[in-house]
Amino acid sequence: MDIVLTGTGSPLPDANRAGPSTLVKAGDTHILIDAGRGVVMRMAGAGSLPVFLSAVLITHLHSDHVCALNDVITTHWVLGQGNATLQVYGPPGTAQFVERQLGALEADIGYRIAHHDVLVNEPQVSVTELEPGATFEINDVSISTAATVHAPVRPTLGYRLSHDGAVAAIVGDTIPCDGVDQLAAGADAYVQTVIRKDLIGLSPNPMAQDILDYHSDVVEAAQTAARVGVKRLVLTHMVPAPTPEQYPEWVDLAAAHFDGEVVIGDDLTTVTL
Repeated sequence: MDIVLTGTGSPLPDANRAGPSTLVKAGDTHILIDAGRGVVMRMAGAGSLPVFLSAVLITHLHSDHVCALNDVITTHWVLGQGNATLQVYGPPGTAQFVERQLGALEADIGYRIAHHDVLVNEPQVSVTELEPGATFEINDVSISTAATVHAPVRPTLGYRLSHDGAVAAIVGDTIPCDGVDQLAAGADAYVQTVIRKDLIGLSPNPMAQDILDYHSDVVEAAQTAARVGVKRLVLTHMVPAPTPEQYPEWVDLAAAHFDGEVVIGDDLTTVTL
């Protein structure tokens, strides 16, 4: 199993970081978790494309995590020549979001069908809305879900993916909670969106202060990893985004609380389990 950080950014535009997304490649099964800005380009950099996806998993409907889902849908449709169905899983509200995305693309869909004889169908998207605790299979990957805590966003989900003895927990925006502990327990890799509360706390911007109470800090993520016996802690969606020269500082903060491997890096950083 390969875990590729296809987007390590945040809502803040960054020339070097795409929006939040993670690609899991388990054998021939490619699963995308979230679809932040620039995700299709990063997928190409990771040796994948939307047409190769077996599924898209959505953690929650904050715009930075789903704003490029329309690009995933359109590219999947065009490259599949209209013959493939994109499977999308997410919390309640996902079906309405996808429906509205397709509505926004209505003109484009019409133009392409009129222009390409091979395109006779509109994009085929199958949406499954999940409640916390749901379990399901995507090919030979077993997936379980749990509720995370990102109020006032409700509900939010995290995912635990198991394949050929390897386990990855992919958790979106959340604070430490029972659901995260459940998903990450004993995992080979725990992918967590993180912020630096010590740095953000210095900002005079009230909107920056608002994010402090619904994201995991690096230290909190490390404490979770230690508490539940994770092997690797993988940091993503980093705010404020560090430069490579600052990576050791972030790793040291985590290592003070967690004895396992701490992974931090640019987009397309890959962890192989």
